[in-house]
Amino acid sequence: MMALTRVPKLTFSQQRTLVETLGSATAVYENRHNILDIIPNAIPALKDNLLLMDANLERCEEEISWAENYRVQCIHFHDNRYPARLKECDDAPMVLYYRGNADLNNMRIVSIVGTRKITDYGRQISEQFVRELAELCPNVLIMSGLAYGVDIHCHRLALKHNLNTIAVLAHGLDQIYPTMHRQTAKEMLEHGGLLTEYMSRTSVNKGYFVQRNRIVAGCADATIVIESASRGGSLITAETAQSYGRDVFAFPGRANDPQSAGCNRIIAQNIAGLLCDAESFVQAMGWQDDALRKKHLTDGIQQELFPNLSQEEQLIVDALRDKDKLQLNLISVITGIPAGQLSGMLFTLEMKGIVRMIPGGMYRLN
Repeated sequence: MMALTRVPKLTFSQQRTLVETLGSATAVYENRHNILDIIPNAIPALKDNLLLMDANLERCEEEISWAENYRVQCIHFHDNRYPARLKECDDAPMVLYYRGNADLNNMRIVSIVGTRKITDYGRQISEQFVRELAELCPNVLIMSGLAYGVDIHCHRLALKHNLNTIAVLAHGLDQIYPTMHRQTAKEMLEHGGLLTEYMSRTSVNKGYFVQRNRIVAGCADATIVIESASRGGSLITAETAQSYGRDVFAFPGRANDPQSAGCNRIIAQNIAGLLCDAESFVQAMGWQDDALRKKHLTDGIQQELFPNLSQEEQLIVDALRDKDKLQLNLISVITGIPAGQLSGMLFTLEMKGIVRMIPGGMYRLN
């Protein structure tokens, strides 16, 4: 899988299509010489490109050895540790490199992004929001990009308020950029982690920062923008999150404030919902209702509401009761029910009025 990601001129979706068509990355490698016989409508250059996998194998072996020495997890697309939310995105990377102790499939994940030139206003609302969110949802995970400004400020606030926080990097895990954020990154290894799609020895590249934004958006239930000029990476992250069907929110700013021009625009264009505080965010996400529902179910009401379930249906209900709301892939991981079979069972449970589908491809109990 790792060698496949290094094949030039092969997009993320093409890598995924090859693996799904042949069954595994190993099968792609084994059939690299006759790939055009298996996929006759593929461009002729595909065979030549796949032959380059041979040259990448030694580099990949070096990476695996390095990862073992530095406690880095190499997580491939079909690994249960792979972020189930990200897996729903067509351009998800086939391999991720992760160092940390937080669950990439945490029950609730929020991405917070914004300007590198954070103002006092941005600091104030960041502090208030993260503090209140920690009180309302103490198990939420904060994700961002370790960049100057809003990113690093929110990582540090998460640590301050005992929340796990993960940074998505635009380079390998053998370096930290910006270097002045090294100490915070070190603390995050014990209370969150560092995540990237790039091997070690990958140099900092401007284009990679834009590319990593899709991971920041794809791993989370919602993306929140705190201060953004009319253009910037945080707006790209917000628009990417919207394209994935995820919830997007932004804090508004003064009409004539250039540092909030981007936030005001995406609110006006209905890309983002207007956000004022953590309580309104929790209500918009339905997380407050989920907490109440979990209490009722724990009190024993569940058995009265959902009688006569099959053993597998009960597994699904139990998973949703314990985790509040989940995507199909994550339900499959928890219950052990194949995704293809699970889809039909969820539909049946919807017809029975037991579960319902909500935005972001998530399922929850009624």
